[in-house]
Amino acid sequence: MSRSSHRRDDRRAAREPREGEGLSFCAPTWQHPPGNRMLLAVNQLGGGVMRTGGRGLIMVAVSVVCAVTVLAAPGTAFATPSPPPSPSASVPAVTDEDLEAVRKKLDGLYRAAAVATDEYNEAEEKAKKQSAEIVRLARKIVRGQERLDDLRDRAGAAAAAQYRGGGLPPEAHLMLSDDPQEFLDGAGRVRQGEHATRGLLGELTRTQQDLEQYAADADAQWRKLEAGRKARARAQKKIEKQIEAAERLEAELAKEERERLARLEARAAREAQATWLSSGVLDEIRGEATAQGEKAVAYATAQIGKPYQWGAEGPEAYDCSGLTSQAWASAGRGIPRTSQAQWRQLERVDVEDMRPGDLVIYFGDASHVGMYVGDGSVVHAPRPGRAVTIAGAGSMPILGVVRPDPDTAA
Repeated sequence: MSRSSHRRDDRRAAREPREGEGLSFCAPTWQHPPGNRMLLAVNQLGGGVMRTGGRGLIMVAVSVVCAVTVLAAPGTAFATPSPPPSPSASVPAVTDEDLEAVRKKLDGLYRAAAVATDEYNEAEEKAKKQSAEIVRLARKIVRGQERLDDLRDRAGAAAAAQYRGGGLPPEAHLMLSDDPQEFLDGAGRVRQGEHATRGLLGELTRTQQDLEQYAADADAQWRKLEAGRKARARAQKKIEKQIEAAERLEAELAKEERERLARLEARAAREAQATWLSSGVLDEIRGEATAQGEKAVAYATAQIGKPYQWGAEGPEAYDCSGLTSQAWASAGRGIPRTSQAQWRQLERVDVEDMRPGDLVIYFGDASHVGMYVGDGSVVHAPRPGRAVTIAGAGSMPILGVVRPDPDTAA
């Protein structure tokens, strides 16, 4: 065999790898962009190496071609998946410090949702009052219109009676009358009729003015109702945005991490309660519940296990102030709907003087409330994703205590 034939066979061997050599994972040169000069240069280098006839060097050349192809064409899609990362490149474990940061972030999101929930509930309460006022005004308008129609009928009848009198002057009536006394009696009745007509017309005018005022008041209430509707819509968007962000954050955690997060939350609550109790405050709390307070506590504790739902007042779910307001309503005493209104409007008492049934208001913005049940504990509806439960009264920052029944002795 000639030397040229040997060279042709070597080139054929370089171009056509044998079955099983594992070279098919790299795309042929002609599949790459023609402008990839780096790839062409490496292919040329690979060709030179292949002509040496060494199989190990062939593998090296092909590997270099593939590596340069990946680097030179970052957007290119390949049919063969990338090799899995080595076991040593594992994702670092989430530390307690990381989870503590998540816990604080979640607390902030849920507190923001609680503030927005109070805004929604307050707008809802105003809407109820405004709707009731509109109904009341509508009834007054209906009654006033009926009165106005009656007055108009009577005024028309009086005018017709005067018209039938002919409009003659009194002297003519005296001359035409056979009996002067009859004339005088008739004149008296005419004066009474004129006086009554003037009174009727005055009442008609006042009724008309009242109707106009009722209509103006109803229009003002409608405007407030519409403003309240928009306020509720804004508050609802805030609530949903905060809850969605919190749920998204929790969803990023693995199951084991969520369990650790729950343990961190419980530990933080226990530590806060222990700090509160270490002040000796529980030794000074000796108040006893009133009869109404006992009923309110019984109602609230009977809801334990039911889910939190913003804006809910039962019976299937509650938010924090929905639970406390409904508990006291069941005891026969109405209180404001929101935790902020409860803080503003109910009588405040010292923590040392609180008794079962009193409401413990939390955080500086009064965005959360629980009901004191005794033994340093409250029953409350915590937040979305949680259920009505018993917690330490000092497990959250206490703003103050309010009493729904200050006029009742224990």
